[in-house]
Amino acid sequence: MFRNSRYLTCGVDSAIPLVLQLFLWECVDSLPEPKDHLQVFDLKPVGQMQCITHRSEEPEYHKEYLFPSDNPIAEKVYIIDDGDHSTMLLASEY
Repeated sequence: MFRNSRYLTCGVDSAIPLVLQLFLWECVDSLPEPKDHLQVFDLKPVGQMQCITHRSEEPEYHKEYLFPSDNPIAEKVYIIDDGDHSTMLLASEY
């Protein structure tokens, strides 16, 4: 799963810095199999830190990351594998 063509929406392109986009893809890539077709990332600022909570339901998974950021952002991002391709999108675009 997630070993197919990858896409992102215009919303992700404009709201999520490239370095964060790449980090989110790496989080999915580093998961052991089996992977849920829906990966959820909650991004929130914590002072001058970027907090990222990565979770999925089946199998259940939860991990938090915290690192320094000059401009931490607040967004919810989905990465969905539909079998043919994987798409990164903002939750508001779903």
